[in-house]
Amino acid sequence: MLKEFRDFAMRGNVLDLAFGVIIGAAFTTIVNSLVNDVIMPPIGFVTGGLDFSNLFVTIKDGAASASPYASLKAAKDAGAVTINYGVFINAVINFLIVAFVLFMVVKQINRFKKKEAAGEVPPPPPTRSEVLLAEIRDALKKGH
Repeated sequence: MLKEFRDFAMRGNVLDLAFGVIIGAAFTTIVNSLVNDVIMPPIGFVTGGLDFSNLFVTIKDGAASASPYASLKAAKDAGAVTINYGVFINAVINFLIVAFVLFMVVKQINRFKKKEAAGEVPPPPPTRSEVLLAEIRDALKKGH
């Protein structure tokens, strides 16, 4: 049973999947930084300093203090029950960026594959004289 498990775990596609998950986790960190540190600040500036991560609706006030809360962290610290739609907006933007980056990567890979396929042009068919010479050669071989 251990041998079967080792064979299963060491298959190429299982290792590829493991590497993909590791690379995906690292890529997620990069995309989160891109969204939170590069894209969201200008959007916040254009919208008058609106920080999407602090957009929430209080469903029930916390025991420590009542609404309005200055930030989502203050609401959480007070024990309030909230709907955090700003965090959801950030997650949607993250997803759209990841999807767009993956689309661009796949598009480039397909472009390189097309160039490789175009570089492997099959040889042109033989000319009429080459065909006739091959027929003559074959006829001479049969005659001997």
